[in-house]
Amino acid sequence: MDKALLNDDELQAIFSGLKGIDSISKTSYLAKMIEKLSVKDNRIQVDDSIIVDFSSHYQKPLTQKIDVIKNAIHIRRCLSFRYYYEKGEGVRCIEPYHLIFKWSSWYVFGYCLDRKAYRLFKLNRLWNISFLDKEFIPREIPKNELQFDDYFSSNAIHLKAIFSESEKYRLIEEYGVNCYKVIDSGELLLERDFANYDNMRSWIFSFGDKVTILEPMQLREDRKKQAAAILKMKG
Repeated sequence: MDKALLNDDELQAIFSGLKGIDSISKTSYLAKMIEKLSVKDNRIQVDDSIIVDFSSHYQKPLTQKIDVIKNAIHIRRCLSFRYYYEKGEGVRCIEPYHLIFKWSSWYVFGYCLDRKAYRLFKLNRLWNISFLDKEFIPREIPKNELQFDDYFSSNAIHLKAIFSESEKYRLIEEYGVNCYKVIDSGELLLERDFANYDNMRSWIFSFGDKVTILEPMQLREDRKKQAAAILKMKG
């Protein structure tokens, strides 16, 4: 590639993206690119004002999973892994098609041979991954199956809750400065839809006594059960 074809801003944008890829890769693609574009006594300088990091707290396992999945996609090999989900766990076998970073997490998109359907699998819930002795012919994926937001937007559950003013920073961090209304008591009223009940439940419960649940009723009942179980456990 002739670096004269790109201006400095375009080169730095490419480098920022490569730094992100390097954070979850065994290979430094940024170093290779700089080496290719640099000439003697005129080495390219990388702007470090933007730092992109796709890694997680489980960096080594994540890098290993991504490497295996990436190779499987390239050589068209089916994968097997143990998957942990809301209702339990089980072994899944898939034809892998895409690695996706979305909603602050990594996923593999593929055709599930067990469910006979396209599925998204979260890499942090996926373990014991291995190649199967089975190659696959790539399917023609319908466009609607590639609308990844749809995997999380169906059957939305409406949450209505009042938060202590002390929790303002968390609400803004999660959903933005305009996500709540200040009510007469000075507390914060939040209303929004969640795609997954268990995720909503875990998030709400993490606020402890700093939140009052108004809707849905199932969540209110779960909160009461949790409180009763804690009191019983403590005698």
